[in-house]
Amino acid sequence: MKTLIYLSILFSFTSVAVADEELNEAAIAILADDAPALIVDTAFVAEAIQRGVLLWDARVQDEFRKGHIPGAVNIGDPLRALRSENSEDFIGRDFIEEVFGSVGLNPAREIIVYAGKAVPSAYFGLYALQYFGADNVRVYHGGIDDWKAAGRPITAQMTDPTSIKLTLTPRPEIAIETREVLSKLDRSEVQILDVRTQREFDGEDVRALRGGHIVGAINIPYERNFAGLAPRKPGAPPSNVKDALALKPEADLRALYALLDPDKETIVYCQSGSRASISAAVLKDLGFKNIRVYDASWLEYGNTLDAPAEDVKFFNVGLFSNRMNALLKRVEELEKELAAMRDSKK
Repeated sequence: MKTLIYLSILFSFTSVAVADEELNEAAIAILADDAPALIVDTAFVAEAIQRGVLLWDARVQDEFRKGHIPGAVNIGDPLRALRSENSEDFIGRDFIEEVFGSVGLNPAREIIVYAGKAVPSAYFGLYALQYFGADNVRVYHGGIDDWKAAGRPITAQMTDPTSIKLTLTPRPEIAIETREVLSKLDRSEVQILDVRTQREFDGEDVRALRGGHIVGAINIPYERNFAGLAPRKPGAPPSNVKDALALKPEADLRALYALLDPDKETIVYCQSGSRASISAAVLKDLGFKNIRVYDASWLEYGNTLDAPAEDVKFFNVGLFSNRMNALLKRVEELEKELAAMRDSKK
C-alpha cells in the first residue's frame, strides 16, 4: 500500500555521509514518520536483507528444513508453538520469552515474518511480535512462494541462531479480551468485524458450543482480501492459484471496507485469532487508527453462553454422539477384518 520511495531517497542521498549504523537508524526513522506498510513485497525483503533484517520463517519445521530464505530463523508454526493446544490462548510469557530467545527473535530488532503466500501463521507471528513489544516488524505476504517465483536464493542449510535472554512486555492495547468485548457491545464509537466464513457467521458451521456471531458484527470474510481466481477465457491457460492469493489493490481493499469507519475502535475476530490477524494488518495499512485483535474470538465467545449473540444455533451433541458411535463401530469391524486376514495368511 505504501511505496519504498522514501527509503530509496534516503539511501541515495546519505550513502556517503552516513555510517552504516546511522543509516539504518535514519531509515527506520523516515519509515516511522511515513507510517510504513506492515505488509511488504519481495523487493522490500531483498533490500531489508542488505541492511541486516531478521527473517522469521513461520512455517512448520519440516517445510523450513526443505528450503528457506537464507538467514531465516524458525520455531515451527507459531499458531502451535506460542499457544495452548486447548484454549488456543498464548502460553505463559516466560515460555514465549524462551521460545523467542532460543532463536534470537528480539522484538527490538527489525523483523520480517513470512510463511507460504497468504498463510495465516505469518500474520499471527506479526501480531504476536507486536503484542510483545515490536514496533519495527512487517509481514511478507507473498512469502516463500513469491520469493521462489522471483528466482531469489533458497537454502536448506541450517545455521545455529544466536540465542538471547528476553524480557517481554505485553501491549494489551492491541488485543482485547472477552469481558472487555462485552463492555463495548452498545458503544457507537466501536465497530466489530467478523472475518469468518458466511456459514460460520450465520451459525450454519458450528465450531463451539453454539454458532452465530457477536451482536452487531459486520461480516467480511478474510479471503476477500485476496485477488481470487479471475474468469478464464476459452483456450486460455489455467489461472495460477498462487496469483489468487495476492492482496487486492489498495483501491479495491478500501471499497471492501467502505462500511467501516477508520477513526473508530475496530475489534477484529474469527474462530481463534489467526484469520483475524490478516484482516487486522490490512486495516492498519489502510489507515485504521485503533485496531484490536480479539484473540480468543468465537472459540471463547461462542462457549460463553450468556454473551449476547445473533443467529445462534447450538452444537448438536446427540448427532455428534451418534456419528462417533457409528465411526467407532466401523473401526471395530475393520480391526476384525484385518485380524481375520492376518490369521488366513498364517
